[in-house]
Amino acid sequence: MPASRRASALLTALSTLFFGVLLLLSPGSVAHAQEDSAYRVLADILADDARRADLIAELERLAEGDVALPEVAVADVDMALAPSGQTLEQVSLARRIANSTQDFAQGIVSEFSGGVDAVTALGSARDALNMPEIARALGNLGLVILATLILFFVFRRLARPLFGRANRWVKTKPSLMRRGVGIIGASALDLMVVLLAWISGYLVALFVIGEPGEMDARESLFLNAFLLIEVFKVALRTVFASRDDSLRLLPIPAEDAAYWNAWLARLSGFIGYGVLLIVPMINFNISPALGRMVTLVIMGLAFVYALAVIMQNRDSVSHALQQRANRADMAISRVAIGMLARSWHVLAIGYFAALGIVTLLRPETALPAMLSATVQSLAAIGIGVFVSLVLTRVISHQLVLPEETRQRFPMLETRLNGFVPRALRTMRLLIIAVVSLVVINAWGVFNVGDWLVSDAGTHTVGALISVLLIVLVASVLWIGLASWIEQRLNPETGSGEPSARERTLLTIFRNAVAVVLVVMTAMIILSEIGINIGPLIAGAGVLGLAIGFGAQKLVQDVITGVFIQLENAINAGDIVTAGGVTGTAEKLTIRSLGIRDLSGTYHLIPFSSVDTVANYMREFAYHVGVYGVAYREDTDEVIGLLRDAFDELVSDEEQRAKILGELEVHGVTALGDSSVDIRVRIKTLPGVQWAVGRAYNRLVKRHLDAAGVEIPFPHMTLYFGQDKDGSAPPAPVQIQQPKALPSARGQDSSARSETNAVERGDYDDADD
Repeated sequence: MPASRRASALLTALSTLFFGVLLLLSPGSVAHAQEDSAYRVLADILADDARRADLIAELERLAEGDVALPEVAVADVDMALAPSGQTLEQVSLARRIANSTQDFAQGIVSEFSGGVDAVTALGSARDALNMPEIARALGNLGLVILATLILFFVFRRLARPLFGRANRWVKTKPSLMRRGVGIIGASALDLMVVLLAWISGYLVALFVIGEPGEMDARESLFLNAFLLIEVFKVALRTVFASRDDSLRLLPIPAEDAAYWNAWLARLSGFIGYGVLLIVPMINFNISPALGRMVTLVIMGLAFVYALAVIMQNRDSVSHALQQRANRADMAISRVAIGMLARSWHVLAIGYFAALGIVTLLRPETALPAMLSATVQSLAAIGIGVFVSLVLTRVISHQLVLPEETRQRFPMLETRLNGFVPRALRTMRLLIIAVVSLVVINAWGVFNVGDWLVSDAGTHTVGALISVLLIVLVASVLWIGLASWIEQRLNPETGSGEPSARERTLLTIFRNAVAVVLVVMTAMIILSEIGINIGPLIAGAGVLGLAIGFGAQKLVQDVITGVFIQLENAINAGDIVTAGGVTGTAEKLTIRSLGIRDLSGTYHLIPFSSVDTVANYMREFAYHVGVYGVAYREDTDEVIGLLRDAFDELVSDEEQRAKILGELEVHGVTALGDSSVDIRVRIKTLPGVQWAVGRAYNRLVKRHLDAAGVEIPFPHMTLYFGQDKDGSAPPAPVQIQQPKALPSARGQDSSARSETNAVERGDYDDADD
């Protein structure tokens, strides 16, 4: 045997064994095995003369009024299943599976044997058959089949331009809405064609063929099978749509769509017409045993064919699904599609195996039920995919607010574009859950309708709706409050530049609102889903008390921070000295302070480390200048020069805007070792005192130099030593001519001497 045939046989055997075990685990099959075993015991009793006599005696005694159970019969039944005396309920699961497996295998052999016997009996009774009547009935059936199929193809041909027009209409302006309308319209048109052909077939059978107003049951069997099978093919054409690319629900190439559509259509026609038409005719006209054998042959051939096609396309479909999973934007979608890529062939084989097994067990109702469940599943998945595509298209588009709204609420557009995708993803998860429930209900795994009307289902759905509403309300509150705070902080809203204190308090308030909303929303959700939050609140209180004792530093940080904010000691943007660090306060929280110093280093200081706060940004500031001159200089002349330098300073409009008053001359403040110190003070706006001081120092130096006033500096005496005779050696002094300083390419030196420091954050050491 070739390797490929051995592998195919092995796969077929393993699949049959796997799904056979699943079937045997069902309660119905075990009960069926128990019933068959009881029948066999009864047959054995009736075949044995002695045991039959005992049974008759027991029955006569029961007829005389003795209600005692027939011990022999009961014992025999029990012993047939368990010689040790076990009841049917006490027999182990392994034993029940073994009995069911035995009955299943024997049942298959019995079906074949019964079918062979029926064929043999048919051959022996051939002379008794009314062949002209059979030929007439089959001829009428053939005419109905031919007429129905011809009418169906004619109607399809007439509707073909409408499908093409719908395809072109979608292509002219491709959009998700147009595509959805086109797919739904094409499916409805296709279904109308099937219904019209079905009704026409009934009219032909009733009024054209045979006696007017009468039709044979065989013809009705075909028409009903035609309706079920073609409705299933409508679902297939909706999913694949091999001819019309724009009307195809699945995003696959046209060649692949045509392949899968043709394969599934052939398989559904083979199974449908075989089980819904041929088998019922054999059961009614010849023998149910032969019908069961034909069913077994049909389902076996269909399973082998499906297995071969599935294994042939296993790798290509897995690769396509994996690529789709890599492009998914949600983690749950990537995981689900990735799992489907690895196991789709197992699910497909399981579907066809289950179809075959259920059809063998319940041939009258299995195939319609399977077709109905399949159509419902495909419809639910298709609608879910369409709605998901709509949501994906909405997620991919960013919300654009009007320009006026963006100016008033700068962060609102960004916040909405961050919130809306999360809300839409939640809706997609709900769609997946609803589609899953519909599919589960369609296959009878779980009755969703009964569960929804039950107390548990009502409570679960109500709690889910309540949770979604709570999250929605909390999100709307957060967006509203955050947008209001941003409007207050925005200088372009008409209220002007907010103060530093307002910026600080609103920022802290926003953080506090976020924490409160999160905690309250979590508590309300827990309460809504049935969790008692009383112990949680009590536990949180105990935990808070424990944290208060164990983390006293943290509590001190928070308390100190609250008082600092209440006393308006520090605001964001202020230049302060706190915790031994001088710099700009960049960030304030309820617990800590962030300061960036002059060199750009960022310091995070807990409020518990802040004993004293020096704020250089309150109301006004001073530049205090102390200027030392030589003892030989006239102090009154020096004070006049200092006033001249101040007059030149205020002549500059830019500097004048920073100065709040006149020059304060405090006079001679100290007679130092080598200088006479004169102190002056300039009142300025807060935060610019350092810049004003540097500009004034520059002018003071120029005025003193121009007047020849000496600014003393430390002197150094050089000693060159002396010889032994007391004479001084000559000093090696070399006199050089001073070189002229190069000009900056003809630019004015006064222009090049201008500073370019930024006023805010332009500060010197805290001692200045």
